[in-house]
Amino acid sequence: MLFRAQQFEFTFPRSALVMGIVNITPDSFSDGRKFLNADAAIRHALEMVEQGAEILDIGGESTRPNAKPVSEKEELRRVIPVIEKLAEQVGSSRCDDRTARRAVPTKQILISIDTMKPAVARAALEAGASIVNDVAANRDNDEMWKIVSEFRAGYICMHAPQKLHKIQKRKNIVAEVERFFRERLKKMKAAGIALEQIIFDPGIGFGKTLDQNLQLLASLRRFTKLRRPVLLGVSRKSFIGKLTGADVNQRLPASLACATLGIEAGAQIIRAHDVAETVQAVRMTEAVLAKK
Repeated sequence: MLFRAQQFEFTFPRSALVMGIVNITPDSFSDGRKFLNADAAIRHALEMVEQGAEILDIGGESTRPNAKPVSEKEELRRVIPVIEKLAEQVGSSRCDDRTARRAVPTKQILISIDTMKPAVARAALEAGASIVNDVAANRDNDEMWKIVSEFRAGYICMHAPQKLHKIQKRKNIVAEVERFFRERLKKMKAAGIALEQIIFDPGIGFGKTLDQNLQLLASLRRFTKLRRPVLLGVSRKSFIGKLTGADVNQRLPASLACATLGIEAGAQIIRAHDVAETVQAVRMTEAVLAKK
């Protein structure tokens, strides 16, 4: 199975990719304000590359419940300088000790823009990003799809309700998500997006009950039958807190447990705040599975 984003190509099965989360926001649920300064965000991203991240997901608007909308102008102001600098330093598939504390082995490093706005996606792709992570893939956004097709960018298609955090009263959330992916495939193909550009994300934590989130985790392998890479994004999410009682910054153990379950179920990309720990968990899980 091939995934292609501009000049980058990955053929699966292969070792799973870890996507490092870089939130340039004042109000993200986990790390708001930590990396609002561009230099701090860049340093954080480069540290993630050192720790083993192969995708950097750059976001300038929080998607947590009750987050305030961000204007297009403000989102661009936050993300574009960071993407431009990172593209200079890692976009050529390498990072050296002049830009990071230690030399980083030469490898493919992809930059992803986490946005719902077509204009932000276009500017980010022009600045050096190669993937669009679209949490609003539930909308018929012809302009976004046109941009993805034009730039031959990777596209992360995430399941969510029209109102991102409005709980869905679905008896079978797994069947609902699978239907959504199949329907989106047809529409994206009609919009000129190649199959090889698409990644699916079941949208755990977006408009779903605790039980629905657990159902999706338990049934993740079902989505791999669509022959597209599956991304699992559960890091520090609120459903973990509901189940364990842990505060947001105490959810690493459960996040790693979810990542391990995801790898065993066939997920190819793990989105994480804690890259070093996630890389270790992923590699150990893969090593054990290889002996079965």
